[in-house]
Amino acid sequence: MSKNNQLDQQPGQESSNDKNELIYGLNDRPEPHKALFAAFQHILASFVGITTPALIIGGVLGLGEHLPYLISMALIVSGVGTFIQAKRVGPIGSGLLCVQGTSFAFLSAVLAAGFLVKNRGGSSEDILAMIFGVCLCSAFIEIILSRFMHKLGRIITPVVTGIVITTIGLSLIKVGMTDLAGGFNAQDKGALHYLAIGGITLSTIILLNRFSNQTLRLSAIMIGMVVGYISAAFMGMVNYDIAEVALITIPTPFKYGLDFDIAAFIPVAIISVVTAIETTGDLTANSMVSNEPVKGPVYMRRIKAGVLGDGTNSTIAAIMGSFPMSTFSQNNGVIQLTGVASRYVAFYIAGLFVLLGMFPIIGAFLQTMPKPVLGGATLVMFGTVAAAGIRILATAELGRRDLLIMAVSFGLGLGVTAVPEVTSSMPPLLKSLMGSSVTVAGLSAIFMSLLLPMSKREEEKNEAAEKQAEIEAEVLEKAEKA
Repeated sequence: MSKNNQLDQQPGQESSNDKNELIYGLNDRPEPHKALFAAFQHILASFVGITTPALIIGGVLGLGEHLPYLISMALIVSGVGTFIQAKRVGPIGSGLLCVQGTSFAFLSAVLAAGFLVKNRGGSSEDILAMIFGVCLCSAFIEIILSRFMHKLGRIITPVVTGIVITTIGLSLIKVGMTDLAGGFNAQDKGALHYLAIGGITLSTIILLNRFSNQTLRLSAIMIGMVVGYISAAFMGMVNYDIAEVALITIPTPFKYGLDFDIAAFIPVAIISVVTAIETTGDLTANSMVSNEPVKGPVYMRRIKAGVLGDGTNSTIAAIMGSFPMSTFSQNNGVIQLTGVASRYVAFYIAGLFVLLGMFPIIGAFLQTMPKPVLGGATLVMFGTVAAAGIRILATAELGRRDLLIMAVSFGLGLGVTAVPEVTSSMPPLLKSLMGSSVTVAGLSAIFMSLLLPMSKREEEKNEAAEKQAEIEAEVLEKAEKA
């Protein structure tokens, strides 16, 4: 029986006898060995997701010498961010067992910012300075949005969110497929031995995902990459020449400096808005599996504090030399699997991530990962991002107006990727800005949502939602003053 049953239930909170039985509720303290075991399963589910963006960005932009540090910082900042979310530092943090990690959503925008500098002849340090500069500025967007989450229903709709997330996934699939074929700089791109290793990795992940055992399913990507790595080693495709790295990584604030370019910033800024909505969904799902409220002032306070935590952690990431953070949804499945929703488990997760990040040999070893192995795994991940966006769109009540917004946004967003020459006559700034499929699709969806009139039924529904949000905000404000 769940220890959480001893607590008074909040409005909107399900009984632990309903969909999921919790062994430990949100505020229960498991014994150290049980908490550590649950923490290891969360790390298993999120380790690849945290380290892979750094591997992709470093590989695509040619930042090999900096990869061990970038991977170390990704792990350390994830640990710090997870602690802040669970601990609740003042108004910051949801107070839930939610793991923070490097967000895949920013990948295409970060790569675009990097290529902007690289095409100008910038060095690796210049590329990283630009990336961390625009990421630092964009983090404040999420911080500001966290204060107004209850008033953004007209702009940030399921249709807008679904369009942006789907476009992100579709735009990244090319990166995964290129790696599967051997990588951007491969002389024999598409060679059969590359395709064989990528196929083995991909097939292993698909096979394990079809098992009913949840542990195998959660570990599918990691196991698939291990199988692919071993297969590549037998075929002589692994370069074991690991560069010399320091024994311990010491985080260095502003290690690469900061730079800024408006054309690089806008795509990242748009994704920051979408990430705030993604985090809201992830925290709502986390609240549900933790038997916590999913409506009312307690829930709204938790959402606003969680989104604020996301923005704060992304600020820390940019300062320390890592990429933007977000709440990982896969860890909600671990809570269901283990029956442990205790936020104190997050402290163990945070400590283990920091320990892993302090030893850069981990990053140096991951750098030996053959591109086809990485491509086989990321192809699934990026496809999953696109599928998540489609799922959001499928749950929305789509009318003619929504279908028009989708058609135009997808057409413009994917069109500039398919035919990049369409921007050739534009000024350099506009050309850089409109060359991003995510930016074009996101701006198109937002502007059309604001400009196209709603039907009477949609207006009434939107007004009712806004009124309910205002009531909950007033209750929340009174509760905070009390």
